[in-house]
Amino acid sequence: MTSAPAAQTPPFALTIAGNEATGGAGAQADLKTFQELGVFGSLALTCIVSFDPRNDWGHRFSPVDPQVIADQLDAASSAYDLSAVKIGMLGSPQTIDVVAQALESLKTPHLVLDPVLICKGQEPGAALDTDKALTAQILPKATFVTPNHFESISLSGMDDITTVEQLEEAAKRIHERSGAAVLAKGGVRLEGPDAVDVFYDGTTTEVLSSPKVGEVAVAGAGCTLAAAITAELAKGVSPLEAAQAAKEFVSAGIRQRVSSHAPFDSLWQGGLAAERA
Repeated sequence: MTSAPAAQTPPFALTIAGNEATGGAGAQADLKTFQELGVFGSLALTCIVSFDPRNDWGHRFSPVDPQVIADQLDAASSAYDLSAVKIGMLGSPQTIDVVAQALESLKTPHLVLDPVLICKGQEPGAALDTDKALTAQILPKATFVTPNHFESISLSGMDDITTVEQLEEAAKRIHERSGAAVLAKGGVRLEGPDAVDVFYDGTTTEVLSSPKVGEVAVAGAGCTLAAAITAELAKGVSPLEAAQAAKEFVSAGIRQRVSSHAPFDSLWQGGLAAERA
């Protein structure tokens, strides 16, 4: 009798992110993406973001106690040799302090930052404090950054981004500021038939495009893109290859989007597998 071959150990990735109750974005999107792409995912939960169906689906934001976040990071980093880490919504300067301290001892070759600069459930002053702390304490530690259109404007110091050429300039400026590889997301924000993102790592500029599916952003697209990049880096591919694979994964997820009773559609992380079936 021939014994079955031993199962191959998957790469390990950690997401440091917030809970999003509808399941379309945040930590849920990250973990579903890791699973779809063959990576074992763990989670350090930073906050709980829910929507209020009785108040125009506005955000409700509840931070996790900083010590609880520190405990989660200690457990995850002690249990596994992490091949890659993704940072999503941190939500408060206190959380950023804890995560920044943990990153000093957390050994991973890849740190992917999805720079959530605005938390809609916070007051403007608190959001600004969080933004400043994120760019000062976390951005310099990142090896890969995935800013959306608004974040690309903010991090690059540009007045506006309306063309692919301006998006390329933003990606270069953010790389110069952070030292990280950058995938600046134009998505549906730029005019034209294609959703366009720009990759830049200090040497290579690559414009990634796919046909738009509607003109409205889909919930979870940014989280999933960064998580897919994290998963691909964990598997050992180059940053550019990770960006290309993530773009394909997200484009399929948008095409196979999930509708609900909420006033937005959500990306489906199983979309690419469904299209290939």
